[in-house]
This record gives sequence, C-alpha cells and structure tokens, in this order.
Amino acid sequence: MRKMVPIACGLGLAVALAGCAGSKGIGGGPNEFEVAREAPLVIPPNFALKPPQPGAARPQDVAPSQQALAAMFGGPAPRSASENAALDRAGQDAADPGIRSAVGDPNTHTVDKGTTVRAIVAAPEGDGAAAQAVIPS
Repeated sequence: MRKMVPIACGLGLAVALAGCAGSKGIGGGPNEFEVAREAPLVIPPNFALKPPQPGAARPQDVAPSQQALAAMFGGPAPRSASENAALDRAGQDAADPGIRSAVGDPNTHTVDKGTTVRAIVAAPEGDGAAAQAVIPS
C-alpha cells in the first residue's frame, strides 16, 4: 500500500503534465503572426439619410428570377474600345439578342453539311504544312 500512493501520484502528475503539452501558454510567448489589430471605428460623414416610405418597395428586394439570371450570367461586363470597334464592324445591332434561346429550339432547322466539313473543323491547329483531312466513309 505504501508503494501504491507514490505510483498513483506519479501517474497523476504524468497525466497532468501531458495535458499541458499542447498549450501555447507554457514555454512560449504570443505568436506575432496570430496577433491582428482591430480597425478603428469611423463615424460616417453623412447622417442625412431619408427614412423609408411606408408601403414602398425595398430597393434591395429583387425578384427571384432576376437573382437567378444574375447568378448564372452575371451583369454586363464593360467592353474595351477595341472590342466595341470589332462589334460595330461586325454589325452588333443586326444580331438577334435571343439567339441563345433559339439554338436549342426543336423547331430550328439545321442543314447537315456532311462529314467533309466536320473533318475540316475538327482538324488540329497548326501552320498547315503537314495538314491532311481524312474523310470517313
């Protein structure tokens, strides 16, 4: 029994010290990479906000269909001057804005150009010096 008390105390001390092994507070100071400063509070310069009108639509409310379109396609991206010039020369005003919807329409009639055109379009890129098209039969 006399030997059990020191053994139990030794095991208890070992367990207690093992629990402190992963602590950052023992044996080391604060990590300078984990310290972040809080931004100072700033008072807004303009307190002349208009109160909302009763019954008026909230400006942040958007229809779910508009939210879905914005999520899928995003908003209109600004174009560069060269892109606008290329579109003007190509005739952007004559283009049908709903062409993407009409492409998958089952009533859209297409013309089969044959395997020759398909082989030319599928040809690998290059300078064309060693290009050849094999027409499948």
